[in-house]
Amino acid sequence: MDVLAQKEKKFNKLITIVSIVVPIAVALLFVVRIPNVQPLSFLPPIYATVNGITAILLVAAVWAIKNGKRALHQKLMTACIALSLAFLLMYIAYHMTSESTSFGGTGAIKYIYLFILITHIILSIVIIPLVLKTYARAYLKQFEKHRKLARITFPIWLYVAVTGVIVYVMISPYYV
Repeated sequence: MDVLAQKEKKFNKLITIVSIVVPIAVALLFVVRIPNVQPLSFLPPIYATVNGITAILLVAAVWAIKNGKRALHQKLMTACIALSLAFLLMYIAYHMTSESTSFGGTGAIKYIYLFILITHIILSIVIIPLVLKTYARAYLKQFEKHRKLARITFPIWLYVAVTGVIVYVMISPYYV
């Protein structure tokens, strides 16, 4: 087995572990709370903003690569991954210190909210291995494979980032 194949195998193992552990950890948030801690109620608008910035940077990164600015593309994509990690840490911190907020809208708007929320949640799980695999392919200089996967990864990641902001805007009136 050549060196590149060994590196790819290691990345794939790590990607599989992260892709399983992160959704399980997030799911546990809904049953685990840190007792006697002040709720971190200031975090939702911050992590919603992080999602918005991620969406903008994703679009900028696509613009950069389409205009031959590979170094800028790489920096923007690395920033998107860092922002997504920051989002995840803030999301976990908030939910470990705060009760979940229920959407208070009724009628058609409630079904719209639920559709956006459910698709956001499902695709936020799907996007984890896609982002990591896409990034790994670029890191390993497998640019043709990277491009093919990025065409799938980008719209899903953009949807997750944008719907994260929409979910926040829709539920924010109901925060305690």
